[in-house]
Amino acid sequence: MVSVSTLYEGQLRCRAEHGPSQATLVTDAPLDNHGKGESFSPTDLVAVAFGACMMTIMGIAAQRHGIDLAGMKAETLKEMSTVPPRRIASLRTRLTIPLPADHPQRLLLEQAAHACPVHKSLSPEIDAAIEFVWTG
Repeated sequence: MVSVSTLYEGQLRCRAEHGPSQATLVTDAPLDNHGKGESFSPTDLVAVAFGACMMTIMGIAAQRHGIDLAGMKAETLKEMSTVPPRRIASLRTRLTIPLPADHPQRLLLEQAAHACPVHKSLSPEIDAAIEFVWTG
């Protein structure tokens, strides 16, 4: 169990603190929803969590097999619904992996990405397409 404490600072800005590490982050409402857009929005953090989670789970699998994934990158395009209720409609992600397309553990790594807890926690209504780009 992890405790996260979040304080509403006013003007649509929140400051969250991660209990175990005391690391903090700030969120702002986006420009298209009454905010200043000066930091990640709460839904932006879902996009960050999605990419980071996939890369973390892939990294765990890679470590088990002695594979170096340093330099791997996730780019997620988050789109909000255009009809109420306001929600995330899609999180399309491109994972760029610094390994050759014919890597013997390619399937293992792609399966690891699909098994990340954030991916498993998303509503099935969200288009969460993943594109794997092998660049090694």
